[in-house]
Amino acid sequence: MSSAKELSSEKTALQSQIKELGDQIRVLKTEKANPDVVKEQVAKLQALKAQLGDDFKMVLKTPKGTRDYGPKAMAIREKVLKIITETFKRHGAETIDTPVFELRDVLLGKYGEEGGKLVFDLSDQGGELCSLRYDLTVPFARYVAMNKISNIKRYHIAKVYRRDQPVMTKGRYREFYQCDFDIAGQYDLMLPEAECLKVVDEVLNSLNLGEFYTKLNHRLLLEGIFSICGIKQSDFKTVCSSVDKLDKAPWLEVRAELVNDKHIDEKAVDALEYYVRLRENNASLGSVELLDLLLEDEKAGSNKQIKQAVDELKILFEYLEIYGVSTRVLFDPSLARGLDYYTGAIYETVMKDFSFNAFTNTDSTNPEDHVTVGSVAAGGRYDKLVGMFLESAGKKKADDVPCVGISFGIERLFSIMEMKEESEKSAGRTNETEVYVASAQKGLLKERMKLCRILWDAGIKSEFAYKANPKMLNQLQYCEDRVIPWVVIVGERELKEGVVKLRNVVSREETDIPYDEIVNELQNRLS
Repeated sequence: MSSAKELSSEKTALQSQIKELGDQIRVLKTEKANPDVVKEQVAKLQALKAQLGDDFKMVLKTPKGTRDYGPKAMAIREKVLKIITETFKRHGAETIDTPVFELRDVLLGKYGEEGGKLVFDLSDQGGELCSLRYDLTVPFARYVAMNKISNIKRYHIAKVYRRDQPVMTKGRYREFYQCDFDIAGQYDLMLPEAECLKVVDEVLNSLNLGEFYTKLNHRLLLEGIFSICGIKQSDFKTVCSSVDKLDKAPWLEVRAELVNDKHIDEKAVDALEYYVRLRENNASLGSVELLDLLLEDEKAGSNKQIKQAVDELKILFEYLEIYGVSTRVLFDPSLARGLDYYTGAIYETVMKDFSFNAFTNTDSTNPEDHVTVGSVAAGGRYDKLVGMFLESAGKKKADDVPCVGISFGIERLFSIMEMKEESEKSAGRTNETEVYVASAQKGLLKERMKLCRILWDAGIKSEFAYKANPKMLNQLQYCEDRVIPWVVIVGERELKEGVVKLRNVVSREETDIPYDEIVNELQNRLS
């Protein structure tokens, strides 16, 4: 018979095996190993857990890169989403929704060198290979192509999934919301881009989170710069992914990556430095002045792609001036977003000099307390994505639908809002209750229920205590804790006189109101 010590040792060994096998399975899934091998390992893991039986303890946690949202966080989320949705609707957008997973072929090859590695693949679904959507743009393009839409202004708010290394302190998750605003159709030059940037400006001003600015560049300008520097067209995407790191890393690190890791010609990389650091080295110049400076360069000024991009960006800045947002948009030739599908103007919005310590301890020496939030919105023109789907379905290339859009990094905005409200110690309502029905004496449960029904039927947001005889002090304290503005009190005196007592929670002022007039009185006061 085994001793208690031996049983404990066996249990520890089993738990160790379970942990080790679990780690192995995670690695196999990351490396996209043979599904049969993964299934075999999972079966072994389940068998080990069965051996432990009741001794197996589940770890109560959310998966890596995800989080729960409690009532307070959800109240903030709804506030942010309401502002964004109202802005989208103000600009005439209509909404759509698409499946949370797409056929894998729909997503493959659309996200560039890095993005393609971050798509969550699902196991075979009845003969169909599927993946969780990585963003809302590719599904939108598929939707436009599939439904033969020639023009639409749409918004889409939904969750997307990325097999990224999450950094929760920066609002970077594996499951998160995106809020997209896109304009599809044939329109005059730069008009849709100007409206997208106006939408960004309106949303961030309404959220009142601090100063921000939008970096602006053009795909053709990048192609032209790379060409005059001697960088091969085949290296465009890989060079872009390095250059796009210039807002986080110094030029020497980016140069080392290009030369040593990606084996780009050293002379070409050194020539590239002047152009991608043009904004950095001429910070005092306005965007249009910087564009003119670029054209004054002998090589750049004679390149057709660069000249076309500069002409288009100048038109865009004229429109942004009319919309009153040009001072918060900066031309920056180092902006090189890595997604495959952009064809024209590209932009990215960041909070100015913002880090998550801004609302907390500004004197902290802990680097984790000074993590910058990164971009909060990004987008651009993608004229060939719908056509790519049309072509794959055997349709005419002439049926292509140009598109331009903006996507908000909503989780980062949530994180900033949470930090702001925490720092301001604001009560932050987690419900929308307008009226609380209370009673001062015992035996009035049914009277409270009747009164609540009358208020509900009138569309007034109301609630009452789920106790037959609650204490009056507890009821009033509940209202103060939940920031409920009004209390309707029913008591024996009130019932005899045909009235109810209306109490203002903040001022504590009380007024008798005829029972039959309480609905009208509340509607007037609430409006």
